[in-house]
Amino acid sequence: MPKIEVYTGPGCRYCDRAKRLLDEKGLVYRELDVSEPAALDELRARLPRVRALPQIFIDGEHVGSFEDLEHLENSGRLRELGN
Repeated sequence: MPKIEVYTGPGCRYCDRAKRLLDEKGLVYRELDVSEPAALDELRARLPRVRALPQIFIDGEHVGSFEDLEHLENSGRLRELGN
C-alpha cells in the first residue's frame, strides 16, 4: 500500500471529497489537519507557496489538490495504487 498523506482544514469541502474518494477506493491515508500548528508548520515547510487545501502526497511525492487526485482516479492510476 502506498503512503498517502492528506493535509486538510476544518470546513473544507474539497478535503471531504478527497477523503471520501480515498475511502471509496479502500486506500489508507494519514490526515494532517492544518488547524493543528505542527501540521501547518509541516505543510509550510513542504510547500511554502501553496495555500489551497487539501494537499495530497503519495509516497512522499506531491500529487496536488482534490482536482489532481480526481484526475488520477479518472485516468485509472489511483485504482492501481490499491493493488
